[in-house]
Amino acid sequence: MPCQEMLAQSGTESKMPVFLPKEPERNDLKLTAVLYALSDEVRLGIVRQLAERGEQACGVFEIDRPKSSLSHHFRVLRESGVVATRKDGKQLMNTLRRDDLNARFPELLKAVLREISDGQGRE
Repeated sequence: MPCQEMLAQSGTESKMPVFLPKEPERNDLKLTAVLYALSDEVRLGIVRQLAERGEQACGVFEIDRPKSSLSHHFRVLRESGVVATRKDGKQLMNTLRRDDLNARFPELLKAVLREISDGQGRE
């Protein structure tokens, strides 16, 4: 599953702790970091799926990329403050930080979600 490489491989998950960098606090969200995180098609796909479906485990996203690539994208989203990630048993659960983003940058997320929704199918 994507994000699972943060857990130990080969069934040794209980031996290696999960390291999840702390997401920035609401007041520490930086517009440049959020815009960078939202500037990639893969990350926009993750954001769209979280917006449509709510909290999701890393392994359920419908994105055809290697695990290492997806882990990078989740890390960028988490470190920018767009996504919050928490451990639930052996799974890493991701949530769109809609309230925090709206508080810091009103209407930004709404505009991005509208654009990626309207832009689907366009070439």
